Amino acid sequence: MTVANILIVDDDESMRIACAQTLEEAGYRVQAVDNGYTALEKINRESFDVVLLDLKMPGISGIEVLKTLKQRERGVAVIVITGYATIDLAVQAGRLGVSDFLSKPFTPEELISAVEKSVNAKRHELEDSCIGIALEAQQNSVDVIVGQSEAIRKVMLLIKQVAPMDSTVLITGETGSGKELAARTLHRLSRRRDQPFVVVDCGSLVESLFESELFGHTKGSFTGATDTTKGKFEMAHGGTLFLDEIANISINMQARLLRVVQEQEIFKVGSPLTKKVDVRIISATNRDLLKEISMNTFRLDLYYRLNVVQIHIPPLRERAEDIPLLAEYFFKRLRKTMKKRVSRISDQAMGLLRTYDWPGNARELKNVIERAIVVCEADELGPEHLLLGETPGFARSPETGGGSLADSEKNEILRVLKECKGNKTLAANILGINRKTLREKLQKYSISFDE
Repeated sequence: MTVANILIVDDDESMRIACAQTLEEAGYRVQAVDNGYTALEKINRESFDVVLLDLKMPGISGIEVLKTLKQRERGVAVIVITGYATIDLAVQAGRLGVSDFLSKPFTPEELISAVEKSVNAKRHELEDSCIGIALEAQQNSVDVIVGQSEAIRKVMLLIKQVAPMDSTVLITGETGSGKELAARTLHRLSRRRDQPFVVVDCGSLVESLFESELFGHTKGSFTGATDTTKGKFEMAHGGTLFLDEIANISINMQARLLRVVQEQEIFKVGSPLTKKVDVRIISATNRDLLKEISMNTFRLDLYYRLNVVQIHIPPLRERAEDIPLLAEYFFKRLRKTMKKRVSRISDQAMGLLRTYDWPGNARELKNVIERAIVVCEADELGPEHLLLGETPGFARSPETGGGSLADSEKNEILRVLKECKGNKTLAANILGINRKTLREKLQKYSISFDE
C-alpha cells in the first residue's frame, strides 16, 4: 500500500520536529512548514493525505487555512493541534471539516492513533468514491476513469467532491492522460448533467474568428456571415464549456476570454447588446502555465480565474498498477465493438504492456490495444500483435526498414488500411489521427481507397 503523505503546519519548531520524528518512525512520509501561506502553496502543488494544523500562528491563522481548504475543495483530512482548545474553537473547526482535534501536550501514541484513523477514513472514502463513479458510468454505458492506484483514486475523489460546485476547474496532465474524460466525468456528476457539454479545441482557434467561434455573430456582421449563429458559450448555456489545451490561445484571445469568464456575459460579433450565459468552465492543459506566465505568454489574471480548483491527472508510467486494468477495459470494449473472436490478452503480452513507459499515456495504450485486436486472428492476443515504442501519430512499420520518412509514412498508412479492410475511420483511430488528416495524407501520397 502507498505510504501516506503528511504535512505538519506549526510555527513551534520543537513541535514540528517532535511530530515529524514520531510519524517518520511510524513509517509515514512527512513534510513540515512553519506558516499557513507556505502550507497552502504546498497543498496546491502536492497531494497530502493528512494535514496536522496548528490554529494559533502569526500571519494567516489555522482557521483561515481551513476556510481556504474548504473553498478549494481539497480532499485532505485535517487534524487540528493546538494548546488553546475551547469549545467555540472546536465547533468552528468542526464546521470547516476537521477530522480530529489534538490538545497540546499530547503523547506520540495519541498522535499516531489520530493520524492512523484519518488515513484509514480517507482510504475508505477513496474506495467508496471509486466504486460510485464506476457504477454510475457502467449503468450509463459511458467511458470511465479506470484504475486502482492511490494516485487515480485521489483524482476520482477530488472529481466527486468538486463536481456539485460551479467553481472553475483546471485539469493538468500530459497528452493522452485523460483530461477530457476527467472533464466529462465532472459534468456527468454535476447538477448540469442533463445540459450540454461543449468542447472547444483551443489549438484550432483562429484569432480572426475567435470571437465568432466562442461568442457567435449576427447576420451580415462580416463577409460570409449569412446567418446569425450561436457561439460555443451560448451552445453550452446551462451546461459545461470545456476549453481543451487552453495554453494554445494567444494573449489577445486571453484578454477577450477573461472578460467573459468574469462577467458571464457575451457580445455577439456585430451586436451592441450583451447576453448573459450560465456556463461552468473547465479548462485543460499539458503545459506548465506558471512557466507560461513567467514567459509572458499566459495572463496571470486569467490563470487565477480558471484555476479555482486544480486536478492533476498523473501519467500512466507513475501508476503502473493501473495498466492491466486499463488494458482489459479497452480490450473488452473494443473487442465487443469490433466483433472480434479474440478472447483474452496473454500473460506475455500483458507483461510487455506493464513494462512499457507509455509516453502517450492512456490514449497510446488504447491505440495499441485497438491495433492488436485488428491484426489478431487467434483466440489469444500475444506479444506479436503489439506495436510498442513507435512515434505518436504514425507507427514505424518493421517491414519498411530505412527509406525516407514520407515513404515510411505512406507504407504505414497502406498497411493499416489493409488491416482495416479499407475502413478509414478505424484506420484513423489506429494511426492516432482524425479522418480529415487521413484524407489529406491519402491525397498527398495518391493512395486510392481500394488500393
